Amino acid sequence: HSPMYFFLANLSIDDTGLVSTTVPKMLANIWIQNQGISYAGCLSQLYFFILFGLVESFLLAVMAYDRYVAICHPLHYIMVMSPGLCVLLASVSWIMSALLSLLNTLLTNTLSFCAEHEIPHFFCDINPLLRLSCTDPFINELVIFSIGGVTVLVCVLCLMISYAYIFSTIRKIPSAQGKQKALSTCSSHLSVVSLYFGTSSCVYLSPPSTRSAAKGAVASVMYAAVTPMLNPLIYTLRN
Repeated sequence: HSPMYFFLANLSIDDTGLVSTTVPKMLANIWIQNQGISYAGCLSQLYFFILFGLVESFLLAVMAYDRYVAICHPLHYIMVMSPGLCVLLASVSWIMSALLSLLNTLLTNTLSFCAEHEIPHFFCDINPLLRLSCTDPFINELVIFSIGGVTVLVCVLCLMISYAYIFSTIRKIPSAQGKQKALSTCSSHLSVVSLYFGTSSCVYLSPPSTRSAAKGAVASVMYAAVTPMLNPLIYTLRN
């Protein structure tokens, strides 16, 4: 019932949803040799993929704050990370992600696809859909960079500030064993953060002129399938 395991439970639900949004359809396409998807199905896949991707970003930032309180203020940990605050942080993560995902999906629905209908990807992602549009996707790209940039900035700032205080506190621990014990509580989280934010930033925050379908697909596999698969292994082996 500790806060970290509450957030891990939310992360597990989110990872299950993220994988379920893309992998079953991909495997079905390979099995039946039919890569077709309906327009409604494509928009639904886009909505849930953005939803679960944003939730993961917010949850990783919240978990960094949890580690900060646990290491820097251990005597106040139970009082600060109360069940009410944990539920509030998780709820805000899910609600904000749902609203931002809905906005992106509705904007995508306003685009016209009058020429090529083949998506050079293994699922309906936002960037390949924008490239297929025969209408100007400037507004969509502006929203993606604005929302994506602000989301990543907020999450990364939360991560950086939390770990700056954590490393500062660890440096003041006199014994080497104490430092190693404190660092070990953050190792799993740092591994997941590096893997997830590294690959997703390459896909969504790179300039359009430098993007390629092949590189985007490979990077998408990393954070859409590989990262959710590794998260349970990383945390389970650590525990």
